[in-house]
Amino acid sequence: MSGRRVIVFGFGVTGRAVSEALVADGDLVTVLDDHPTPEASEAGRAIGVDVEPAPVGSALAERIAGSDLVVPSPGVPAGHPIYDAARRAGIPVRAEIELAAEMCDRTHGPHLVAITGTNGKTTVTTLVTAMLNVSGRRAVAAGNIGVPLIEAVRSGFDVVVAEVSSFQLQMTERFRPEVSCWLNLAPDHLDWHSSPEQYAAAKARIWANQGAGDTAVLNADDPAVVAEARAIPREVERRDFSVHGPAAYSVSHDRLVGPGDMDLLSVAELPRALPHDVANSLAAAAVALAAGADVEGCRAALVSTGPLPHRVSFVARSGGVSWYDDSKATTPASVLAAVAGFGSVVLIAGGRNKGLDLGVLSAAVPPVRAVVAIGEASGEITEAFEGMVPVMTAASMDAAVGAARGLARAGDAVLLSPGCASFDWYSSYAARGDDFAVIVNRTLEQERANADS
Repeated sequence: MSGRRVIVFGFGVTGRAVSEALVADGDLVTVLDDHPTPEASEAGRAIGVDVEPAPVGSALAERIAGSDLVVPSPGVPAGHPIYDAARRAGIPVRAEIELAAEMCDRTHGPHLVAITGTNGKTTVTTLVTAMLNVSGRRAVAAGNIGVPLIEAVRSGFDVVVAEVSSFQLQMTERFRPEVSCWLNLAPDHLDWHSSPEQYAAAKARIWANQGAGDTAVLNADDPAVVAEARAIPREVERRDFSVHGPAAYSVSHDRLVGPGDMDLLSVAELPRALPHDVANSLAAAAVALAAGADVEGCRAALVSTGPLPHRVSFVARSGGVSWYDDSKATTPASVLAAVAGFGSVVLIAGGRNKGLDLGVLSAAVPPVRAVVAIGEASGEITEAFEGMVPVMTAASMDAAVGAARGLARAGDAVLLSPGCASFDWYSSYAARGDDFAVIVNRTLEQERANADS
């Protein structure tokens, strides 16, 4: 495998890790970057690679001609010219996760677990890693969470738990995790994939190369995942999970249970027990146990690992109204999952649409009884709910919180669950959620101060 001429495109955290691993493996690596910095050039020299400015136009295809492989960093967007240039030059494009898996196989490295899905990937990856570590297995979260996968497989861990995306999976040919998990499927990333069918096909590559001795974990409650699961190779062990019906991992008499007489814990013992929390807990247990965790380790991790930030995170409560930050919800499906855990919701939604159908949000009524529409997609949000519930439009997060405060009544949950990306107003979903929490707490503190004066 060594001696290849490889173009690594982008020199962020993953690009650097890929370059260092390939150089150590004997490959000849050149890094192209749209905006190389002097620091990047110095870091490249330290590991034996040149970091060059990426040419533009036809010069890009000419520059990469004669290479054996192009490896784009995860942050390189779908419409970047590098993809068309590689196609025109006839050069294969591979994701970092493919190279990492190949390296893992050649070096008899750690056991590889891979988790994908439209929603819940980071939560389940975090839970699985915790379950394995509590069980005495040295595990690390990698891929889109934690360290780059190619770095993790070289770091001496027993198990690497990788969160993998659809666009990474699309650029694989032989990627083979020992344990795979597909959590759910809903429209997303249609700015990258040409159609919902291509998006589903990319996700399905998580188990396409599995074989005897491997395990595939899937959501029995998701018809799209179940349909794609027909393609799982026959020799692969299947483990399904379900919140609503019979499955290998399911809920029985308000307890999470597994195959045979396995009793994990009661739903009430979870730090939070919204429907998607229960589903994520079942999925994580199925994956972790297949990867070598024990039941006690799974149970302990489920009890001690709370929800991640910006995922229906409690912010404050005042006057019988509770406020929650679900800024990580950037698809309609994630909004529908979030509101399902409440009885009455004032929803703050909108932002920059990722090319998705926001009209499906009308299915959130009930429990949604009022809406504040924000950002570039405020018109689409208004159209989705118009005539069903009261809708207000806000031109800032301050205004959105004020509008929601006026609409809310005792017993409501005010939920920032945008269903859209943050990039019209904020640099990230985290910045959006943090700003929301600051404004909510400031607003409620001012109310209390006025009441006391």
